[in-house]
Amino acid sequence: MKAKKKKRQDDFQKVKLKVGKKKPKADNATNTNFRSKGINLTEQLKRDTSGPTTHRQLGINDLLSQLHHYNANVKHSALLGLRELLSLNPSLLEQHLSRLLSEVAAVFTDKDSNVRVAATRVLRFIAQSVPAERVAPFFPLLSAHLSCAMTHIETGIQEDAMKVLDVLLEHYPALLAARPAVLLTNFLELISHKQSSGGAKKAQEAKTRTWALSVNPSRAVTSQQWRLSVLLRLGRFLQAVVEERPVEEGDLSVPAEGVFGSSGDGRLTPLHLIWEELAYSKVGVKVYEHSGAKPTPHSTFRLRPEVDTGPAVGESLDSAEAVQSFAATLVPLLLEVWVEASTSDCPWDTTEGAHLLPPDAMSVMFQVLSILQLLRKLAPQQEHQDALDAWFRKEYLGDFKQHFMKNFPYGTRDTPKHKKKVNLKRSKQTAVVPGLSVEPLALNITLCQVMVSLSQRQGLGRETDGDWLTPLRTFVRDTLSNEVKLSYRQLHMLLGTVWKMVFTQRSKTVTEDLLAAVYFYYQQRHLTLQTRSLLLSFYSKLYLQEQGHTHIARSKVLCRWLASLPVQLSQLGHRNPALSARLIQSIQAAASRGNKDLLSSLQTQACRLYDPQEGVVVLLPAESQQRMVQLLYFLPKMSQSLLANLSCCCTAGRISAGLAASLIRIVHLRSSLSGWSVGSQEVALQDVDYISFLFSTLTGFSSDELTSLQEAADDSALPPSPLSPLSLYTISLEQFTHHWDVVEEICHCLETLGSKSQCFDILQNGICKYLIKLGVVPDSMAAGLLRAVSRLLDLSVLPIEPVLRFLSQCCLSLLALLITLQQEAPADTNHKREAIWGACVSALNSVPRLLRMVLQMLHVGDLSEEELPQLGQILSMLLQHTPIQNEMLANAALLQEIIQHLTRYSRGATREQWLTDLLYCYSVTVAHGSSSHRGNLGLRDMY
Repeated sequence: MKAKKKKRQDDFQKVKLKVGKKKPKADNATNTNFRSKGINLTEQLKRDTSGPTTHRQLGINDLLSQLHHYNANVKHSALLGLRELLSLNPSLLEQHLSRLLSEVAAVFTDKDSNVRVAATRVLRFIAQSVPAERVAPFFPLLSAHLSCAMTHIETGIQEDAMKVLDVLLEHYPALLAARPAVLLTNFLELISHKQSSGGAKKAQEAKTRTWALSVNPSRAVTSQQWRLSVLLRLGRFLQAVVEERPVEEGDLSVPAEGVFGSSGDGRLTPLHLIWEELAYSKVGVKVYEHSGAKPTPHSTFRLRPEVDTGPAVGESLDSAEAVQSFAATLVPLLLEVWVEASTSDCPWDTTEGAHLLPPDAMSVMFQVLSILQLLRKLAPQQEHQDALDAWFRKEYLGDFKQHFMKNFPYGTRDTPKHKKKVNLKRSKQTAVVPGLSVEPLALNITLCQVMVSLSQRQGLGRETDGDWLTPLRTFVRDTLSNEVKLSYRQLHMLLGTVWKMVFTQRSKTVTEDLLAAVYFYYQQRHLTLQTRSLLLSFYSKLYLQEQGHTHIARSKVLCRWLASLPVQLSQLGHRNPALSARLIQSIQAAASRGNKDLLSSLQTQACRLYDPQEGVVVLLPAESQQRMVQLLYFLPKMSQSLLANLSCCCTAGRISAGLAASLIRIVHLRSSLSGWSVGSQEVALQDVDYISFLFSTLTGFSSDELTSLQEAADDSALPPSPLSPLSLYTISLEQFTHHWDVVEEICHCLETLGSKSQCFDILQNGICKYLIKLGVVPDSMAAGLLRAVSRLLDLSVLPIEPVLRFLSQCCLSLLALLITLQQEAPADTNHKREAIWGACVSALNSVPRLLRMVLQMLHVGDLSEEELPQLGQILSMLLQHTPIQNEMLANAALLQEIIQHLTRYSRGATREQWLTDLLYCYSVTVAHGSSSHRGNLGLRDMY
């Protein structure tokens, strides 16, 4: 024992410190006498400088790798960094699109709500920047992650999945619509669950349901609000499926609810195909085998091979059976939702206010009806849609009448608003459904369209639908007749309902009742262009269905509408060219069918419509002008005042020359002188009025305009001179060209009347009565008269002396104008100079004694020194023109006398060039005439 105690003392000995001695070092003292060197790991501290970075110096690879971090804050900051980096450097989207989509989609199912919200924002930014064709290769992965989120066990992830779906529906509806089967099943699982049926519970009826509505008390919103949120997205998804389907030709020709709103005019238009764009286009193109020699209605050709998307491909909506199978699952659920919404917050003892609904219930019921409406449109083709409607009627008409029509029409219940403290956190949680407020009018109109689509055409052996269609018809009539303010979509749906009722009820009384309501709405003022065009299209296409439908034929409302169209067109004028064009189309369709009410109204308004100053025929665009000219063919009568307006329209230049020629031909065909008629169509104008119309159009100026030209001292009119007996009023080149084309058409019509001698006699009588006293003559009128006389002259009828004198004055004045134009602006007036020269030469060649009278009017002594070269140039041009050399030789003595006077009066030490040219041309012409036969004496005496 003593030994152990002593040893223990040895182990714990106390060191005694002495004054003045150094303190001994402890056994565990650290030796600080060492030197250290730093170690630098350069690769570890090196920043990624190969690409752009955020403000935290993080590149895209760093940010994408952080999305796999276990910490939610790191992932959230990484998503914020991605959005910052991509907004500053858009080029990174193209380089890293595959990784971006896969990594961002992977966090759709993250447990943290902030991460999911940030991922949705990044996805929206990508969707706004990248087109659908670039995302298409990676969209199956996006769709798979979306399906995982929609079917996740966590309710918060399901709610955020709706926001992801909103982004894809907004930017990539076509890609979503290409994979409908899986998403439709996901929609069903969001609001319902499959019922487990044991062996004893087997499906004994065709309508046995295997799905039932589900209730989840753990959600932050009520079950009704959640179903409204899901149904809203389901409706948008079905709408995308319907819109992205190829447009069949039959879709536009079937009298369905949207046919009267289509813009197709039945014309064939060329289609330019770009296959890269067509691959994701909404419009399908039929490709025929054997180069179209043996067209097949449904080609199996595809732009690209079908992608194997899994077992759900067989459940797509490309067949009527698939649509019917999906509807059989969805419609019972929708009926349950309807019943639940219609009975919520309902008084327990009374049924007086059963039709009044709270806003949430009304929104749910509106979505139910919208989805039912879209289900009908999912049918691939029109015959499938008819079969689907028949199936809906057979299976669910009783349920629809029981639930939908029970309290129709519906209204809004006024609920008092209590002031209470707002919980911001709670309000954020309940904001699952986007702001959607539904008016009772929209709900009732949609219900009308859904129910009327189930009605069948009345006939033998079919039950009548009058009992449940009566309240619908009453609602439609009252809505249209009570000046209710309707949107374009609501009016479109109401007109579709009216169309369906008219062709299913087939009753004269029902048709008149509904059309009168539509006409009352049509007469309202301040309707938009789109709305009024829709109403015009409805009435026009309904009128085209008149044949074969006795309940529409000779409808009083349609006749009243048709009679009002010309009045509306004249009042509207050019203030709205698009609406005027729709009116003209409707008028043309009825006029071609010979509607007496419309033709009578058109006859009354014709002078206003075809006014040369304020009429729509000169104020509207070219296409509408052409339709207005075509309407002239259907007019019963053409009065003198109307013909005067039409003549001014042709000559004023407000319509094109080609359209003016068409107008002249139509007037020509409606006259008895043309010798052409169709059926029992009567002659529209008298022969005297027709000849007056042609003569007025030939002159190009009305009597009032010619009178004002004589009185006005206009600088544009050339003063008369010995070389120009008439004062020519020069018009612009464009106006001259227009009038010259009109003159050619007038001459053609006069030549086809039969007897040229009679036409020429009438023409020279008009010239003698109205034109020979004029001192100022437009150059276009002078040239046009010479052209017409040369084409109509028959040697059996020679022109009388006053007419011949007036024509010679016109010819000489035009020749002087020709020299002036050649000197002033030779390049700009080529067409005008060619037309004037051709008219003068043709008249000198064909009209007897005209050249002699022109030469007799040339008094060299009266000419000024400046006019002598002009006369010399005129004579040189005439001598050089081969077709009139014989006529020139016939007047050789007179021509020689004129040249001698020119030589005598020409002053100067040296002979000028123009006189040298004239003498040379004269010598060549006389030498040619003396060396050959100059023609017989009869021809010389004639000219």
